[in-house]
Amino acid sequence: MRYSLLDLAPVPEGAETADALLNMEDLAKHAEGWGYHRYWLAEHHNMAGIASAATSVLIGHVAARTRTMRVGAGGIMLPNHAPLAVAEAFGTLATLHPGRIDLGLGRAPGGDQAVMQALGVHPRRAERFETEVAELRALLGPGDPSLRVHAHPGEGTEVPLWILGSSLHGAEVAARLGLPYAFASHFAPAALDQAFALYRDRFQPSETAQHPHTMLAINVFAAESDAEGVRLRTSMQQAFYRLRTGQPGKLPAPVNDIAEVIPREARPAIDGALSVTAVGSPQTVERQLAELIDRHRPDEVILTGQIHDHAARLRSFEIAADALSRLGAEAAA
Repeated sequence: MRYSLLDLAPVPEGAETADALLNMEDLAKHAEGWGYHRYWLAEHHNMAGIASAATSVLIGHVAARTRTMRVGAGGIMLPNHAPLAVAEAFGTLATLHPGRIDLGLGRAPGGDQAVMQALGVHPRRAERFETEVAELRALLGPGDPSLRVHAHPGEGTEVPLWILGSSLHGAEVAARLGLPYAFASHFAPAALDQAFALYRDRFQPSETAQHPHTMLAINVFAAESDAEGVRLRTSMQQAFYRLRTGQPGKLPAPVNDIAEVIPREARPAIDGALSVTAVGSPQTVERQLAELIDRHRPDEVILTGQIHDHAARLRSFEIAADALSRLGAEAAA
């Protein structure tokens, strides 16, 4: 099974955006050596703790500093952009880095109402998501003389499209269009099983894919001991709690006792949202990854994890890659 990595270019407390982008570059280089198949970056806006707002720019930066790993968006929030602009941007990337660029598409705004207003996005734009995905697909496909507008660069690049989602809507769109489907189970797992089942049941083969292809997103906090893995995880728990209570900011430092910083009554919602997670020692993480894969039967997994210390983040993804490599070898034996 292929394993990939989703990076939000987190900005830790005590660091600046420039530090986050250097860390992103360093992580990408290591990830390629550890066997990660894809390196995806996600579009978020107005968030001091996430540096991946200009997603296509960072994709180009990472692709230029790696050699073989696929690099892409997980994803671009299509309602924020005209399909032609996306086709031109990713067509350019695909021309510079042939055969290495992916384009995952979501219908969420990547921010709140103020962000949508600042971007000039109408609140109902998301209702055109499926239509605009089809337009984008045509712009990146073979030249069609009937089209009045062509993407140059873009036309003929056939950049692979993915549909991203955390609800049944994305699963339905991906199934109807015959596209691969990635579920945002790392922060919104409630509809995961139902979405995968719907997608697989209703999938319509296309020129892109003859069979359904699912990707499962998993948080990973791996360390030399279970206790240290649990401690690393507290940064993401705090960040999620602060975001949900209107206090977003940079990625917090880990704490020894999460109960001291998150009220008991808030824990169930936070832990539920982040339940698709592997946390602990190498042995524990490998067992938990195997259980998640066995339960959800994805065709591919993508790992993420907001960890405050860069060295600890590197080690976490290295441990996870070792675990998935072993699991893959066992499955193939």
